[in-house]
Amino acid sequence: MGKFMRIFALSMMFVCVFSVCNATAFRMGDQGSEVAEIQGQLANLGYDVAADGDFGPATVEAVKMFQSNQGLDADGLVGPSTYSALMGREMPQVSRSFNSISRRIIANSMNYIGVPYVFGGTSPSGFDCSGYVRYVFANAGIYLPRTADAQYEVGMPVSRGELIPGDLVFFSTYDYGASHVGIYLGDGSFINASSSRGVAVDSLYSGYWGSCYIGARRVI
Repeated sequence: MGKFMRIFALSMMFVCVFSVCNATAFRMGDQGSEVAEIQGQLANLGYDVAADGDFGPATVEAVKMFQSNQGLDADGLVGPSTYSALMGREMPQVSRSFNSISRRIIANSMNYIGVPYVFGGTSPSGFDCSGYVRYVFANAGIYLPRTADAQYEVGMPVSRGELIPGDLVFFSTYDYGASHVGIYLGDGSFINASSSRGVAVDSLYSGYWGSCYIGARRVI
């Protein structure tokens, strides 16, 4: 744990964390009341999204559908044009606290959707669950243990109701204890390398994953 925290502290020197940062659009990984307001308006218009304040995959898809219906560039970002069309007013300056390491991890994790599952795999030619998580986090400068059960021992425990994008979510599948791991994306979704689908986005509350979920850890 001490070695991990030292690596994390060095990584924090290069990013803006827990400080006010300016941006030109709301995007996946953002959180807060402004995100919830955007989600609420999308829901009012009939799009399938919950106003939970987490800008996750479901929110991205709802924004893309709205943009397409409005003849806007369907990029999933809520910039000035999309905000004005959706909210009926000029977009305010986007200033908020956010963790840029989480943002980087989430963006990078999506690059490998469709990569096949390979037992013991640790590269984009094929991943197993913990190899995938370790690879994505290593690209952000955070080095995790190799296996799911060892990854379950780092960071701090997080309840399901307090999950934020970038948290690790763990499951007991083929073996007792933490035998599978994924990365929480928000909106009740997580991304993982599963033996049946390879790298894919799944619902934390689906019948299968919900039944074998055992906990989460925050390492960033």
